[in-house]
Amino acid sequence: MRYTVYVKFNPIDKILVNGNEITICLRSKPERGKANRELVDRLANYFGVSKNKVHIISGLTSTKKLIEIQEKNQ
Repeated sequence: MRYTVYVKFNPIDKILVNGNEITICLRSKPERGKANRELVDRLANYFGVSKNKVHIISGLTSTKKLIEIQEKNQ
């Protein structure tokens, strides 16, 4: 499943899912991929899949990203 993800940098842990759009607040700074690693970790935890099932398709350096999350049985 593909989602459009909007990233905000905020100390409040929040994930809002609305259809195929996700708004997520991250604590990590966008330096050397730290925020992207936190994003993958939090989304994997939220959807109950392993981290290798969450892929950033586009937007590595943007606050708007296209994410693909593979289902557990794939």
